[in-house]
Amino acid sequence: MPKNKTHSGAKKRIKVTGGGKLLAQHSGMRHNLEKKPSTLTRRLTGTKELSGADAKRVNRLLGR
Repeated sequence: MPKNKTHSGAKKRIKVTGGGKLLAQHSGMRHNLEKKPSTLTRRLTGTKELSGADAKRVNRLLGR
């Protein structure tokens, strides 16, 4: 059997913590930032932990 390949788009966007949690950037922070209010962009800075349903799907993409 060949090895599974990690999804290269997912590995660039998701960080795995030492405990196995998945951290990702908030949605809505990739483009069109000039039109968005600064209050919104401040709130969306940093990372968030993925929910359980998303984590299951992303773990499959990462080959975990």
